[in-house]
Amino acid sequence: MLISMRQMLDRAKAEKYAVAAPNTFNVETVEAAFQAASELRAPIIIDCAGVHGIELIAELTRFYDRRYPEVPVALNLDHGSTYEEAILAIKAGFTSVMADRSTLPYEENVAQVKEIVQAAHAVGVSVEAELGHVGMGFEYNKTRDGGLTDPDEAVHFVRETNIDCLAVAVGTSHGSYQGEPRIEFDRLAVMRRRIDIPLVLHGGSGTGDENLRRAVETGIQKVNLFTDLSSKGIGFLRAYLGGERPEMDKTLTEDDGPAGEFDGDNRTINLCDAFAAGAKGYKEALKHYMVLFGSANKA
Repeated sequence: MLISMRQMLDRAKAEKYAVAAPNTFNVETVEAAFQAASELRAPIIIDCAGVHGIELIAELTRFYDRRYPEVPVALNLDHGSTYEEAILAIKAGFTSVMADRSTLPYEENVAQVKEIVQAAHAVGVSVEAELGHVGMGFEYNKTRDGGLTDPDEAVHFVRETNIDCLAVAVGTSHGSYQGEPRIEFDRLAVMRRRIDIPLVLHGGSGTGDENLRRAVETGIQKVNLFTDLSSKGIGFLRAYLGGERPEMDKTLTEDDGPAGEFDGDNRTINLCDAFAAGAKGYKEALKHYMVLFGSANKA
């Protein structure tokens, strides 16, 4: 069931859990996300960056929404960079858009986000924005401190823009970390007390289970994920291609894709099963985080 992200995250805030928001980019990842949510009876946010095909992911999400009607799902434009991209997502049926102007000066960030909020709210679409800036893990030691969200600014930003959820920079980073992640839990706690809307954590992968668990307990309602899901998927794919298929034989079911051909006791490598193996790993990693964030059985 497609719903607004604000509706989904308001419940998460009230009940003190977080919703996983995996980046998706093709039929396998969208299907895996729906399967994980269905199996755990959890809500899910389908995140899609513009580069991965706004209209394609919208169509795939609607297809699997019909196949898994029991799953509460929000479809969110991740890191939307232009007004035109946000409007395209809204026209395609997204229930939320992120207006990422986090690298702009404060006043420009406010002005551009307000413009998108006005358009999105007119048609019932929620808006996520970012204040501070979550950088890339490969330069973590150089950029971590410069992008942290200022709680005073965050209070004014929310009031001025009328956004539905705020992505905050509290020490996480996108991709793989160079060095150990250091999370500003006190800063997060201050923002949770002073800001009424749901809070979002970008750069969940590699942050560590204990850090993420504590972040959710401290006030995060949405956690963006990709690198860890991708890595687990690649691990399953490598095992399959490397001939370590007994494990794959046990984990690949009819729901995961075509069964493949057999030559005696050996599975013949084929592209269908290779895709299914990668999607299986992606799904397993996603289910781990759903349980960690407390969203299982919250559908």
